Amino acid sequence: MTEVTKGVWYGLGAYTIWGCFPLFFALFEGVPAFEILIHRIIWSCVFLAVVISGLRRWPAVKAALANPTQLWRVLACAVLIAANWGIYIYSVETRHVLQASLGYFLTPLVNVALGMLVLRERMGPWQMTAVVLAGVGILIQLVILGELPWISLALAISFGTYGLVRKQVMLDGLSGLFVETMLLLPVGLLTFGWLAREGMSHFGDSAYIGALLMASGIVTAIPLLLFAGAARRLRLATVGFLMYINPTLQFFIALLVFGEPLSDVQLISFVAIWIALGLYSWSSWHYRPRVPVGQD
Repeated sequence: MTEVTKGVWYGLGAYTIWGCFPLFFALFEGVPAFEILIHRIIWSCVFLAVVISGLRRWPAVKAALANPTQLWRVLACAVLIAANWGIYIYSVETRHVLQASLGYFLTPLVNVALGMLVLRERMGPWQMTAVVLAGVGILIQLVILGELPWISLALAISFGTYGLVRKQVMLDGLSGLFVETMLLLPVGLLTFGWLAREGMSHFGDSAYIGALLMASGIVTAIPLLLFAGAARRLRLATVGFLMYINPTLQFFIALLVFGEPLSDVQLISFVAIWIALGLYSWSSWHYRPRVPVGQD
């Protein structure tokens, strides 16, 4: 198996697991989204500490903790990713997985818009068309249905902003996520202690719920490790193409497993954003830097 083939399999594994997250978080019957989030932070930190030790990545972690400027950026990343996790868990809990799917379809286009607005990056005509078309898809829901798909927008903006800030942090994905969860760990432990003291914690309700809450940390870290393996072996364009597996799986899980209704207006909105993504992907591929023959 070539390195590229391994990278494709790692990427497929990462995005398939992320796409199946609704099935996992739907298992937490009766556990509030914020409590699941707290345990996801705690157990992700514990599991990642074990992985960091096994891979001997502690020098990178120590360097990040010793750099106050970088640490503030990591803290911003931590708050953004925690918000993203919490909103996503809430979307599964309230059976708004279609909105979550739409949010992750929107994310690449939000990244383009943020790059233009914040980093002053130049946007090509096709990319501009794609962003405008995505905006039209959202406006369709706002005007015709009279409601803003806030879960979709919150997920896309929080994750897009996370990516923007994360680009300024000189840490690999694994070490970065560990430092992020470590910065959130005191809040997580304090909240867990408060819930336990007030008798509102579900951690001790049953071995099943306790195991699920602990497993949330492993489930968070494994696709990240797979993604890191894919990113090292594949071109960015290939990784970007595989990314659409995640929201596509969520879309079909919402329809076929959870039975969420899809109105004609929502379908039109999705189609507008799918066309926008098609334009964006085509323009990214067409105008990519050409690699000389014989080089990878």
